[in-house]
Amino acid sequence: MKYIAIAAVATTAIAAPSLADEAICYNCPPEWADWASMLEALDENADVQMPHDNKNSGQTFAQLVAEKENPVADVAYYGVTTGIKAGNEGLVEPYKPAGFDEIPEGLKDPEGNWFAVHYGTIGLFVNVDALGGAEVPQCFSDLLKQEYNGMVGYLDPSSAFVGYAGAVAVNLSNGGDLGNFDPAIEFFSKLADNNPIVPKQTSFARVVSGEIPILFDYDFNAYRAKYEEDGNFEFVLPCEGSVRVPYVMSLVANAPHAEAGKKALDYILSDEGQAIWTNAYLQPARPVELPAEVAEKFLPASEYERAQSVDYAEMEQAQAAFGERYLSEVE
Repeated sequence: MKYIAIAAVATTAIAAPSLADEAICYNCPPEWADWASMLEALDENADVQMPHDNKNSGQTFAQLVAEKENPVADVAYYGVTTGIKAGNEGLVEPYKPAGFDEIPEGLKDPEGNWFAVHYGTIGLFVNVDALGGAEVPQCFSDLLKQEYNGMVGYLDPSSAFVGYAGAVAVNLSNGGDLGNFDPAIEFFSKLADNNPIVPKQTSFARVVSGEIPILFDYDFNAYRAKYEEDGNFEFVLPCEGSVRVPYVMSLVANAPHAEAGKKALDYILSDEGQAIWTNAYLQPARPVELPAEVAEKFLPASEYERAQSVDYAEMEQAQAAFGERYLSEVE
């Protein structure tokens, strides 16, 4: 009888934390941004068990809308413009995890409806060996030189978000703003004379193979090639400047496991949690001090001072109009 009683107590002691500390995250796929390590760390270090989830940002938003009256998820992860929409639709509720105040302005909603957990920066992903002896370009303006004829690629900005983000970076660096895209249109019109390659879909493999020697892309893709692929690859943050593109998280409104969700968000913004993102060469949202072996894989912080945040809601609102101008004036 004593053995049975002890076993019953032990079973209860093990089961209770699992139920109490379970949290559901929408769009936490293990193969992206090293969520696999993050989910494992949440379980081991924060006592929060969070299942894998392979939704994308759009699917996450649609699911949150469908479940608004009876939420299933506790936290959500998505691109910044989707996070803004979720806040506007009342799908999330304000929460400011520990470390929130250290997230730079522009990478968070002041009320805590969404906040960046990491971000990428637009620049030039360069296959140095495919340049045919040409120097590595250091500025957007360099790409207009004849020596890079047929070497420059960018994703179609009328259909791909990273392409649009690249257009925003070019536009701002040449004196435009989110209400005036004339500089970007002028740049891409001139670049058209240099026979650019304009794919519709992500082109990591085409840069690695040398088919596209220079691509407008996120820094984390260039670092991934630099440290994980055979070849000579570089990331260039253009001399004129660029833009940061954050990925954000939110606490879901009326979350069924709100306290566990808050606990997870606290850990994700902790020094330990933020460092995990660097496994995928993503920049942490908070200015945490990284181990030397990690920090040395990124460009110096002084280089990243040229990258700026923008009004991401305004950026999202301007996207369709820019796409129409691009198709009519550049294509």
